[in-house]
Amino acid sequence: QVQFVESGGGVVQPGGSLRLSCAVPGFSVDGYAIGWFRQAPGKEREGVSCISSSDRSTSYTDSVKGRFTVSRDNAKNTVYLQMSSLKPEDPAVYYCAANLMRSRCQGSLDHEYDYWGQGTRVTVSS
Repeated sequence: QVQFVESGGGVVQPGGSLRLSCAVPGFSVDGYAIGWFRQAPGKEREGVSCISSSDRSTSYTDSVKGRFTVSRDNAKNTVYLQMSSLKPEDPAVYYCAANLMRSRCQGSLDHEYDYWGQGTRVTVSS
């Protein structure tokens, strides 16, 4: 079964930074938009960011704009999420997934994403 493997989560203080990575053994991310999502306890999963394949165009949910940066290395089959200025509202399990229907993020719908991993947990605590 194809599944992303997320890593890089941990415990940081407010204002700290983390770099998340996701890779998917046996699957080439080239040609697919890749999204980062998060789910906090008791809340629904929300889209955090997306990066297109060819032009590397990106999108972010408003709450992380200016603090998070998504990037990808197709040669390494890896997508990254650099998180800075972490806030108390950022803790969640972070997931990545591939949009199997689009190479660009524009117009992406949640049901188009697949190959969900187990996620990596981010905790912000002083």
